[in-house]
Amino acid sequence: MATTEHVQLKGAVEGRATEILTPEALSFVARLQREFGGRRQELLRLRDERQTRIDAGEMPQFLVTTSSVRDSDWHVAKAPKDLQDRRVEITGPTDRKMLINALNSGARVFMADFEDANSPTWSNLVEGQANLIDAIERRIEFKSPEGKEYRLNEKVATLLVRPRGWHLDERHVEVDGKPVSGSLFDFGLYFFHNAERLLKKGSGPYFYLAKLESHLEARLWNDVFNLAQDELGIPRGTIRATVLIETILAAFEMEEILYELRDHSSGLNAGRWDYIFSIIKKFRNRPEFVLPDRAQVTMTVPFMRAYTELLVKTCHRRGAHAMGGMAAFIPSRRDPEVNRTALAKVKEDKDREANDGFDGTWVAHPDLVSTATEAFDRVLGDRPNQLERQRPDVSVSAGQLIDVKVPGGTITENGLRANVSVGIQYIESWMRGTGAAAINNLMEDVATAEISRSQIWQWVRHSARLQEGPTVDADLVREIADEEMSKLQGGRFAEARKAFEDVALAKELQPFLTLVAQKYID
Repeated sequence: MATTEHVQLKGAVEGRATEILTPEALSFVARLQREFGGRRQELLRLRDERQTRIDAGEMPQFLVTTSSVRDSDWHVAKAPKDLQDRRVEITGPTDRKMLINALNSGARVFMADFEDANSPTWSNLVEGQANLIDAIERRIEFKSPEGKEYRLNEKVATLLVRPRGWHLDERHVEVDGKPVSGSLFDFGLYFFHNAERLLKKGSGPYFYLAKLESHLEARLWNDVFNLAQDELGIPRGTIRATVLIETILAAFEMEEILYELRDHSSGLNAGRWDYIFSIIKKFRNRPEFVLPDRAQVTMTVPFMRAYTELLVKTCHRRGAHAMGGMAAFIPSRRDPEVNRTALAKVKEDKDREANDGFDGTWVAHPDLVSTATEAFDRVLGDRPNQLERQRPDVSVSAGQLIDVKVPGGTITENGLRANVSVGIQYIESWMRGTGAAAINNLMEDVATAEISRSQIWQWVRHSARLQEGPTVDADLVREIADEEMSKLQGGRFAEARKAFEDVALAKELQPFLTLVAQKYID
């Protein structure tokens, strides 16, 4: 265990880690933690208080106390040049091969992820920071076990980084005897090492912010940005951040979130999978919020349409980019028919987003970049975005955001079985250090695993009936888990099943899968 000025490292400091975990970098992270750790804990306590009120029957509303922000005229800062055209963004973890392939993919932006697509092992976190430095300096290379070599093309995507959400600690690092915030650890190391590098190369420190539930949490990030820039002598407003609207409560505070970050804001993103999980979690004790099979909760069902159209209108009113949701399909190398069917759905999804006014969208695999680009090219042409589309036709009420009825929605054995299978397989991958896992031709990450386990919890909690007749209970879930486990060999599937049942069949719904499963990783 290494100690530097009341900063204790419980992870090994060897190899490239010595470049990342320098006394100066750790001192910077500690400065952020000491300044903002208390406020972070208070905001997490406010989340719990809000949940208690929702459990007691309170329904979310647009805030009365911030009506002046919604009613007044203001705009976010203009996007820097390399963030004005974001028509296709690719996302993934920070391993070397992924970084190279994503930066070379033809997407305008790559979001390197320390959050849902990353298993937060100590080596993943520290090596990921080193890989990002190498990518920025254009010295990153990778050679596969088969001998294939990977290097950066001359033209690469603009780099954004997603730190972990406010709810996560970094348990390998303690400041004054307490674990440091995972958000401040990821952000602080990346910013400390790369802000000047990026500016010298004509770009800047750009971020995605995950799991926000209120504008007060956005205000905390804004204050972190100001202190970080001041500490390194960088002008305020240099940092740019896009916020994922991936919780139902944040959907009611989109304008306020943009306002709090207005000098640093570069838009909002429709984080569709976590958004669905958030609805299940926040209204877990309410039978009227029971959702059908995950596959039936598409972006065209009424409550998802309301959320995405409000996001576009809100962003464009304030001069901010509106970014569409993830296309998670992973092309098959063996089944052309699977690819034809799936790519047609991807095209339909991206055409809808472009026609609705989104300025760009997300994909999980380089092979989807061309399909998504074509959809936005048809609408944008030579324009970098469509911020001028104000969507005066859109009017969304609080009731529309929380009316989660899915016309014709059903809960099926196949849906239950898919949730069990995907949940166990994903957790097993995560335990082995892989946070973005290709399962059944879909790129699964923590968000989709959260839907899988929380849907099962919700169905058991409310004794939902399958379309085929049986009631969903713990015994049925275990019976299906037995059947799915018989198909899975090796690895850490026994541990994964236990972790899955710990969160899917617990008496109370655990707020985050990763908080339970992290005891299984280094």
